[in-house]
Amino acid sequence: MSPAPDVLVIAASSGENLKLADRFGAAARQQGLSAEVLDLTTLDLPLYNPRLHAAAGVPASVPALSRRMAAVPRWVICAPEYNGSIPPVLTSAIAWLSVQGDDFRLLFNGRPIAIASHSGGGGVEVLTALRIQLAHLGAHVVGRQLVATRARPAADDSIDDIVARLAQLQPLQL
Repeated sequence: MSPAPDVLVIAASSGENLKLADRFGAAARQQGLSAEVLDLTTLDLPLYNPRLHAAAGVPASVPALSRRMAAVPRWVICAPEYNGSIPPVLTSAIAWLSVQGDDFRLLFNGRPIAIASHSGGGGVEVLTALRIQLAHLGAHVVGRQLVATRARPAADDSIDDIVARLAQLQPLQL
């Protein structure tokens, strides 16, 4: 089994945000970090529903996802804006991950996370909502974030700077 990467780049869409995630992964590798891209759209993860959770428990795919994420000290989340907020695939994944144990913050608490969006709607609202949710879960969200659109693509130096800032942060040992 290979060692866990230094950075997990999570893509919450299979389109432009997956391309953005690949760019973050490449930037991390150029800075001497190992990186892996996780495309949430490829996972067999049902939409979170409290009735489903009560009836069937946590889906078998959730503990494996949680272990994969827990093994990596730093994350970048690339998510498009859906109706002014977080995309359903990411909301559902966070919901499932937060109900699998006794401490809903456990996976996120003290973890350095950078956030970015390529969005047709501007992307500011998704990053604001994501920052609030991640802070609530105890994450250390990098101060600088990235918003890209078709008219204003992400600049390499901005991606590099965010990766460098993320690399400087050490996860809290709680």
